[in-house]
Order: sequence, then structure tokens, then C-alpha cells
Amino acid sequence: MKILLIEDDPKITAFLKKGLEEEYFCVDSVANGDDGIYLASVNSYDVIILDIMIHGSDGYIVCQKIRDAKITTPIIMLSAKSAIEDKVTFLNLGADDYLTKPFSFEELLARIRVQLRKKEQKDNLIQIGDLILNATTKVVKRGEKIITLTAKEYAILEYLMRNKNAIIDEQILMNTIMSFDDSINSNLLSVYIYRLRTKIDKDFEVKLLKTYRNQGYKISDEIF
Repeated sequence: MKILLIEDDPKITAFLKKGLEEEYFCVDSVANGDDGIYLASVNSYDVIILDIMIHGSDGYIVCQKIRDAKITTPIIMLSAKSAIEDKVTFLNLGADDYLTKPFSFEELLARIRVQLRKKEQKDNLIQIGDLILNATTKVVKRGEKIITLTAKEYAILEYLMRNKNAIIDEQILMNTIMSFDDSINSNLLSVYIYRLRTKIDKDFEVKLLKTYRNQGYKISDEIF
């Protein structure tokens, strides 16, 4: 699971990033609202945590621009404001939840899990041909065979399946499995794709994972 944290207080950022990573989330963090808008538009996140008072575009503008771009990622807003009218404003802008500062990490984590459950309930099964991915249980099956994947192999497969029949650029897939704090090996994605293809296609007549030279990869049950 990948989270975008938009917060300009370095102490809060360090505290939240450390806690979320200990809970096995991959976290991208930025201190500027405009950078947050950009990352939300080019990467796929499971939850966005957005502070109101940040550098660049403030949280109100960031939330509105993300929703104007038809990005439906759940947004949890952080604010020192606790008045009812402020909370109504956040929700009307498209936020899914809000937390009033100061807050406990445990409460934030619980709010994140609520949003993830809602997201899973909307679309927890993805099927292409006889390949089925259950986004709730993380179980992948091809026909009657259960496919065992590593976390990064699963992340690549889920992204490709959620974008059925679309050619996905290599850099987009790298962004899906790596935070920008990680060191990038140019051959790493090729290794994951090879392993994934071996697991989901090798023993089956119809090959679903397709490579497009200098373009990227896609999952499709189309015959070509």
C-alpha cells in the first residue's frame, strides 16, 4: 500500500513517515502543495494525507485540484481548525475524512484503515481471462492454481490488472513499487516482470502479460 503525505512540518513528517513505514506502508512525502498535486497526478496512491497549512498551494487548493483532475484516491485532511463549518468545507471540497491537531498516530492509522476498507469494498475482485486477483485477501489465482507472489510482484500485477488492456510505461510501474527515497536499479523492473511472467503465464496456453518494446507492459486476454 502506498501513501502520499503532504505536510511541511519536518517533525510531523518524520514521525508519521516512520510510523507508517513500520506498518508496512510505502510513503512519499512532500512539503509543498504544488509538488503534492503533481505526485498525485502521476502516481497511484491508496491514501493521501494532506495538511491544510502547507507551502505553495494550501490544502484547500490541493484537495480541490486533485478532485478536479478526477483522482478518487481517499484524502484525509489534517487541520488545527475544529469548527463545524471548517469540517463541512473540507468534506465539500472532496475530502473523505479529517483529523484535528493534535492527534494520536493510532487514530490516524485507524482512519487510514477505514478508507482502505471502503476502497476494497468498491472493487476487491479483478479478473482478466482466468486470472483473478482479490485485492482484499491478496490472493491471486489462475484457473484453479493459486499463484504465490512477492509484495512487489503483487503490486505490479495489481496495477496492470486495474489498467486492463492499457500499455503502462516502465517508469510508472517503477513508481508503483518504489518510493522516491529508494535507490533505483534500471534492471530491477525487468527482473520482476520476468518472475511475474514465469508465475502467471509459463504453465498456461494463453499468455496474458505482454511486453511492448520501448513502450511498456500490459495485461490482456486479447489474442494478437
